[in-house]
Amino acid sequence: MNFLNSTATTFIPSSESEDSALARITHLGIGAHQDDLEFMAFHGIEACYRRSEKWFGGVTCTDGAGSARTGLYKDYSDEEMRGVRRREQDHAAVVGDYSAMIQLDYPSHAIKEPSNEDPIEDLVAILNATTPDLVYTHNPADKHPTHVAVFANALKALRTLPPENRPKKVLGCEVWRGLDWMLDSDKTILDVSRRSNLATAVGGIFDSQIAGGKRYDLAVEGRRIANATFYDSHSVDDAEKLWFAMDLTPLVEDPGLDPIEFTMSFIQRFEGEVRGALRTYF
Repeated sequence: MNFLNSTATTFIPSSESEDSALARITHLGIGAHQDDLEFMAFHGIEACYRRSEKWFGGVTCTDGAGSARTGLYKDYSDEEMRGVRRREQDHAAVVGDYSAMIQLDYPSHAIKEPSNEDPIEDLVAILNATTPDLVYTHNPADKHPTHVAVFANALKALRTLPPENRPKKVLGCEVWRGLDWMLDSDKTILDVSRRSNLATAVGGIFDSQIAGGKRYDLAVEGRRIANATFYDSHSVDDAEKLWFAMDLTPLVEDPGLDPIEFTMSFIQRFEGEVRGALRTYF
């Protein structure tokens, strides 16, 4: 594919042609940073793993140059870290048996610039080439500004698609802010219990982050277990590990729906539940 950012890359782990590899993608993850997909969209990676009729494809929007680093990586320049993170992400695509891994390679500030429409145009091209059934991206209540920017760019791209080319489902997944606070009736529940070995393998590839000062591997595993254990206080667990998502499909189906008010509605319903519980006693 040709992208507006000349340093963007498309990696095809198999021997398939690029056009064929993109066209067969059924589950597409659109993440901000290298490793976001392996944590937030593992549900899709696992669902497609070694299935001939389902294929996962990944898009990472930023270049990874601004990553935190210590230990072995503490003296790496931004350019060196950018190269390491790119290789780690492509390696994860091999281990996870992705159909394609696209790295748009934008600096974070370019993704966060509202007037920059280049990432949106690139995402439109990807969506038209893949026409996935299910898209995973960041949720609009995430606390990481680059994650929120990627959500916004992805939504704007999705809204340009004709109805017949839109995904059947678009999910905004938790990463830098968990979605445990949402009402259970509002959550989309993703069972990520299967293939723990695969989850460990794809998540553990990102040594530059894990050994570089952030134990994301342990934190993600802990959240998955905690989500399952604390999901329902009155029954035994149906799954050992869960990941939560916000259903963003209405925002794509109705371009007139305000993303801010849509997001606030989840918070308002949460507030109403807390107020109602407290009014019983005060």
